Amino acid sequence: MDTLHALNFPDHDADAVERYPEAKARTVRFGCGAPRSPRLLGDGERMLFLRSDAGDDVQTSLWMSSPEGEVRLADPRDLLADADGAEVPVEERARRERARESGSGIVGYCVDAAGRRAAFTLGGGLYVADLATRRVRRLELSFAEGEAWASSPILNARLSPDGSRVAYATGEAVVVADADSGEASVVFEVPRGGTVHAGIAEFAAAEELDRYDGFWWSPDGSALLVERYDEADEPLWTISDPADPAAAGVRRRYPRALTHNARVELVAVRLGDDRLHAVATARVEWDGDAFEYLATVCWQDGRAPLLLVLDRLQTDSRVLRVDLPADGSWSAPVTVLSEAHDDCWLDVIGGVPAYTPDGRLLTFVNDLDADTNRLALDGVAFTPVGWQVRDVLDVDGHGVLCVAQRTPALAGASPADADGHDARSHDVVQIGYDGSLRLVTREAGVWNARRAGRGMVVWGRTMDDARLRMEHHYDGRCVEIRNDAAVPGLAMDVHFARLGERGLHAAIVAPTDPALRGRTLPVLMHPYGGPGFQEVTMAQSAYWDAQWWAEQGYLVVVADGRGTTGRGPRWDREMHLRMKDVSLEDQVGAVRALPDAIAALRGEGVELPEPDLERVAMIGWSYGGFLSAAAVLDAPDVFAAACAGAPPTDWTLYDTCYTERYLDLDPAVYEANGILGDAAGLRRPLMLIHGFADDNVTVAHSLRLSSALMAVGKSHTFLPLSGITHMTNDPVVARNLLMLQRDFLASALTR
Repeated sequence: MDTLHALNFPDHDADAVERYPEAKARTVRFGCGAPRSPRLLGDGERMLFLRSDAGDDVQTSLWMSSPEGEVRLADPRDLLADADGAEVPVEERARRERARESGSGIVGYCVDAAGRRAAFTLGGGLYVADLATRRVRRLELSFAEGEAWASSPILNARLSPDGSRVAYATGEAVVVADADSGEASVVFEVPRGGTVHAGIAEFAAAEELDRYDGFWWSPDGSALLVERYDEADEPLWTISDPADPAAAGVRRRYPRALTHNARVELVAVRLGDDRLHAVATARVEWDGDAFEYLATVCWQDGRAPLLLVLDRLQTDSRVLRVDLPADGSWSAPVTVLSEAHDDCWLDVIGGVPAYTPDGRLLTFVNDLDADTNRLALDGVAFTPVGWQVRDVLDVDGHGVLCVAQRTPALAGASPADADGHDARSHDVVQIGYDGSLRLVTREAGVWNARRAGRGMVVWGRTMDDARLRMEHHYDGRCVEIRNDAAVPGLAMDVHFARLGERGLHAAIVAPTDPALRGRTLPVLMHPYGGPGFQEVTMAQSAYWDAQWWAEQGYLVVVADGRGTTGRGPRWDREMHLRMKDVSLEDQVGAVRALPDAIAALRGEGVELPEPDLERVAMIGWSYGGFLSAAAVLDAPDVFAAACAGAPPTDWTLYDTCYTERYLDLDPAVYEANGILGDAAGLRRPLMLIHGFADDNVTVAHSLRLSSALMAVGKSHTFLPLSGITHMTNDPVVARNLLMLQRDFLASALTR
């Protein structure tokens, strides 16, 4: 039994526990006031970032860090008369939902290659900042006759590499504007009011592939690649609010599993000598029927564009080079540079494919033989076995800066032998092309970084600090960026353990209230449990909710089962075609292994309550909600109650890209992995929670499960949330959800 007593601050604070639900809601999960979205400028001496003014301020400003200190460049309240009430275009709201963006004000920005200018959108307007003079102005756009319709909405503004032009999308056009004069031109458009869109990412790419852009500048500013997609073949769904019967529902296309995807194309747009008007367009000639998903576009200085495309089941991929002519007739043929196959699926990570400075091709490899997610140069893996690469941050002549997780049994002795440097720690590392590895972040935590010239910015969270830490490094100088976020103030009592025969990474969270510590307590399982995500990390903030629940009188367990990230490609793929069974088996195994884990911790001198395995409940959201509902439907002998938030109950109602990756295309597999057919097995208390405005896991999932339960006479509780999306950002709703779940479980588990 591998156990680690990670954090034990036993000074109970009853007031902090009482304040927590309201404080969490008011501070947007304690994210307001924290610096985020850093971007180094030029050689790295200066850096831009976003931050609001206080722990309860949702209006985010644009800031710059330089040798002179921190300077605010743009405050939304100075730029708009009513920043708090500024209207956000519906298309931008959809983008923010896909990106899980909860802030207001300036929530994104772009910079030119030299770091002379920045641009951002606010209140429907386009703003340009001169970073030398620190002057910010709204760019007043002027169009030729007949093109003014493209003045809004302004989505995904991107400066040209030289900063002289700024492009944006409306959803039906891509516009290029002079960043000084505001003269603007539509360089690509599609018919308005139909099913064809331009310059924005389709739903599957944004929701499941983390690709939010729909156009890309050439490094010299002479051309753009523009996404065009037609969603006519996708099912037409309605998102409505039954609480307001007079309101029209929102009709939208959704790529439902086992149906059709949008048809995605790329168009190469050549600009004229004025870099403002289009003079030629050409369709990029890849086989979109065989490879439906455009996962990545990379266009580096001095290189041809690279595309990563995937087939429908994501078992086959190709890296394509787009061969644009330097002059003469305009065309966009492609050359296949590499191909990959996996019998289950291929993973996609950020930062690759890319070229190294000397022209070699950098790609990502799910190396099943070595059980390691690795990087390859011209097809040959070079990153060390046992270091699971999850994101590429920068590529230079010496190697690759990336985020990786260590698998100690495979990696052997390394500079990360200290406690916590395993799947729980997202380490920033520099890996040379010879396979050598150097830790950039030496403290176990969840880290990220950017690098430019002689500068680097590193940010992340650890178990010892309640706040995110961000450091700007340049030429040996280190400046810590101020963090004004509120903190919960909870006393933390978190213990790590490996549970069961599979050694699941788990966090056991105990109450700090002295009145509870000597008692036998019910157990609350608090998983996500699904593929592509993990809960058990070396970040204190990951356990704030769990600690609050512990103070309500529970021994809380967060366990990452098979399929969660960080333990290698074989571990990930164990849930292929068997998501429900594998996920639930591992949570059941975690419950049964809990007494041994607690005994081992006690052997190390840790004081923990006794778990009552007759009173085990589960709560979760999204996949965690699915798992919670499955717990009481399919394992009622283990789980006595559950609260299931936004659960995907019928996988045929979820999207193509995610669901088909793990379940393929056999309807029988979907039925076996869903829970609608399990309704007759309910004999434990179950609360369903779902937002009517959820366009990701629609409320139809919970309604269908409720109907199935009603059909077999099974009592249950259903909590509908009017106007709430998948993110539950309304502060009143967010607070009361915690309280209502607490009261439901307290009643359900009372003997």
